[in-house]
Amino acid sequence: MELLAPAGSPDCLEPAVRCGADAVYLGASRFSARGRAANFDRAALAQAAAYCHARGVKLYLALNTLLRDDELPEALALAEYACSLPVDALIVQDIGLIRLLRACAPDLKLSASTQMSIHTAAGAQLCAEWGMRRVVLARELSADELRTIRERTAIELEAFVHGALCMSVSGQCYFSAMLGGRSGNRGLCAQPCRLPFAAPGGTGHDLSLKDLSLIPRLSELAAAGVCSAKIEGRMKRPEYVAAAVTACRCALDGTPEPDGLPELLQAVFSRSGFTQGYFDGHRSRNMFGIRQKEGAEPSSASVRARLHELYRNERARIPVEIDFAAPADGPCTLVMRDGTHTVTVAGPAAEIARTAPLTTERAAQQLGRLGGTPFKPAAVRCAIADGRTVPMAALNALRRQAAEALLTARAAGTPIPFRRTDTPPERPELPAGGPDLRLHFADAAQIPAHLPADTGLVYVPASTPADVLRALRTRVPLAVELPRGAFGTEDALTAQLARCAELGIHDVGCGTLNAVAIARNGGCTIHGTYGLNLFNSRALDALAELGAADAELSTELTFRQMAQLRKPLPCTVLIYGRLPLMLTRCCPIRNGTDCTHCDKHGALTDRKGLRFPVRCAGGCSEVLNPVPLCWLDRPRELPPVSHLSMRFSVENSVEIAEILDCYTLKKRPNGLITRGLYENGVF
Repeated sequence: MELLAPAGSPDCLEPAVRCGADAVYLGASRFSARGRAANFDRAALAQAAAYCHARGVKLYLALNTLLRDDELPEALALAEYACSLPVDALIVQDIGLIRLLRACAPDLKLSASTQMSIHTAAGAQLCAEWGMRRVVLARELSADELRTIRERTAIELEAFVHGALCMSVSGQCYFSAMLGGRSGNRGLCAQPCRLPFAAPGGTGHDLSLKDLSLIPRLSELAAAGVCSAKIEGRMKRPEYVAAAVTACRCALDGTPEPDGLPELLQAVFSRSGFTQGYFDGHRSRNMFGIRQKEGAEPSSASVRARLHELYRNERARIPVEIDFAAPADGPCTLVMRDGTHTVTVAGPAAEIARTAPLTTERAAQQLGRLGGTPFKPAAVRCAIADGRTVPMAALNALRRQAAEALLTARAAGTPIPFRRTDTPPERPELPAGGPDLRLHFADAAQIPAHLPADTGLVYVPASTPADVLRALRTRVPLAVELPRGAFGTEDALTAQLARCAELGIHDVGCGTLNAVAIARNGGCTIHGTYGLNLFNSRALDALAELGAADAELSTELTFRQMAQLRKPLPCTVLIYGRLPLMLTRCCPIRNGTDCTHCDKHGALTDRKGLRFPVRCAGGCSEVLNPVPLCWLDRPRELPPVSHLSMRFSVENSVEIAEILDCYTLKKRPNGLITRGLYENGVF
């Protein structure tokens, strides 16, 4: 199993490699999901590629943020530069960029970022069909769920094994964006979840999880089908990288850890220790934790000094064969081979020995001293003319020259072809039409007796009982919606869609690629919703090619940005509803009580006294914004789209009827509202 290490800065690259990483992932100066890390400019990226490849280590570039239309050319230029080095793979989130890269660089290996929220076999298989090599799976999967995905798809699976756990499923968190304009989907998460958010009876930090550590369970991960063990930590210090990589390397190799390493690893960074909760399927209050006061400062100088010793020296990882010749009538030569590259260096002629001639054993011993390099001798063969000798200094110089020449040869890679002119033609833009109204209800009981005349589709959960669906279908244009969290429920959701089809219901709302894949496999009509994070015109192209009927644009776009998009399929904008800020598999309310004493309708309170509703369904929870997004009273400012959508979560049927009246009358409802990000957008 590959050991994949983080490098948030050039200072972290050497510890990762020297401590035994098989591959390293890092970000460039832009378009990285860790935008606040030091990251790598172009010169540093080239140096990193040469350093890693010289030592037999793969290098993956994270180009894994959502991109606006105007940013795509710069992102493609960065990808083209990465191909010239070359990097071994790109880690990507934006489906529009994926579509372009498949056309521009078909030989470039792509990994689906964990920001794509992939956690089902159907979602992973969809990525494989798109030509992606690997999926970085959601952190929330259990061992059994990992095995199921492995059994149903052949794509490579990468999983996090150590480091910070976000409370939200990656790619489905809008908390930082809504609270301060810093989007996690754009690499600028401000981590507001680590601030106090209190559930009744909780600790007061009920959106903060302990760090993950599956280091003792790596063999189980390998057995479950994971090919790459990934360490989180591009915002961490070099000493953290050294400790985590060393611990994982020892676990994978079955070798003893350095004395005290587990304690050092916890000391250099942790939040109240570590958890393995998701992997075992045990989601409880034991998973929650924060950085304690004594750990809030950077780790002590003594801890860092001890960890620095882990990467003081090069790691001998590359076997080489050495052939040395000292003829009687010419210069000495040394040939060094690594199985792919061969270098030859020449030195002074051998001298006539005044005392004892140089033996082949003595020469081999000296030439095999490759300490300080990443090489280790697999074979050393020497041919020395009778009665001749060579000074030790000359042998040492030949060995150094050969090692340096071999490192240089190994560092030079073969560029990956990149054809900027071969991008496919853009799909034509469709006229906006309408708009009509799409209504999403968390529960069928919320639907009022009368709906606006321009209502196009009415969505209820796909899990709604058949008799309720049958009755609703006689009075409203009915559609169903799949949950964004589908952990371990792919078969159940497939069965629900089959039941809906039997009732004549074929329209399905899909908020993740997992849902898109499940609905497509079921022959349903796909309606993309906000969780797909559709941020640019190329992403709309990609969804259209999957057969989607329409697409809801990202709520992190401004109206102006929406208007400028080329729309190859009908588009939707959300105009009312409490925005889901997080999709969580570990319910924050559970940190204060157990599920048997919860009505599935809890709330968190922040340090300012604001109340954030929490709604549980389908094995996951959604943390909602305290006040609803509302543009009912300003319809003239809406961008040109085909559909408007409204989402109802905590409202009852009477309240919903009043809100729908406000829509008809184009007025603002009573109570506090937010205009969301539609005016100012995100960073």
